[in-house]
Amino acid sequence: MSSPFPGMNPFLEQEDVWSDFHGRFIPAAAEEIGKQVRPAYIVKIDRNVYVHELPEGERRLLGRPDIYVAEGAKEAGPVTSSSATLAAPARAQLVPLTITERQGFIEIRDGVNRSLITAIELLSPANKEHGSDRDQYLAKRNRYLDTGVHLVEIDLLRGGPRLPLHPPPKGDYCVMVSRAEERPNVDCWPIRLRDALPAIPIPLRAADGSVPLNLQAVVHRVYDAAGYGDYIYKFDPNPRLSPDDQRWAAGVLKDHGA
Repeated sequence: MSSPFPGMNPFLEQEDVWSDFHGRFIPAAAEEIGKQVRPAYIVKIDRNVYVHELPEGERRLLGRPDIYVAEGAKEAGPVTSSSATLAAPARAQLVPLTITERQGFIEIRDGVNRSLITAIELLSPANKEHGSDRDQYLAKRNRYLDTGVHLVEIDLLRGGPRLPLHPPPKGDYCVMVSRAEERPNVDCWPIRLRDALPAIPIPLRAADGSVPLNLQAVVHRVYDAAGYGDYIYKFDPNPRLSPDDQRWAAGVLKDHGA
């Protein structure tokens, strides 16, 4: 069964769901675009890589090894080898100091010379929250804007500050399409929680215009394939909905038996 919500499903914004949704959305969107632009264009998936050093209090054990020497174990017998070693004076445990986060994005390239025509980014919390990851993404965004590459930015997260746009678009979600020949002007689609997601134009070379990407259809396709309806409604959306939107969402789920 497709997502019961008419637009973006706010339960997909849960922290332990979003990464999976992001990972499924990108190839699904790339496939929909590829059907319309091949063979003149190549649609590829690449990845942004973010490396984080964990604070001391958030570090976790890597795991218990399969083979270990238990403290206080009895000796099996006298050691006669001349290579016998002394017991270590202390014990420690390995912990990861960093985690690596990989986020997919879409590139549309010329089918002949492989030059980059359009980049499509689905934003994640790392792109939006103030910090080094946001700074890294904004630097990448500026490189796109300084070149002849079209940029499509899809923000389906209510949480976190918006990326710089003037004036800031109003809505729970937002899509931005920046055509290289029209900068600094961009097209924006502010989207409310209760609105259907739009079909947006994906710009290509000027001679070819653009092709549509139906965001709502992609969300429904990913929702069905991932079986999200089996488990995401056991917890609240993150961030939490307003009381009015909570009542509305509860009614939507009740009407659809979710």
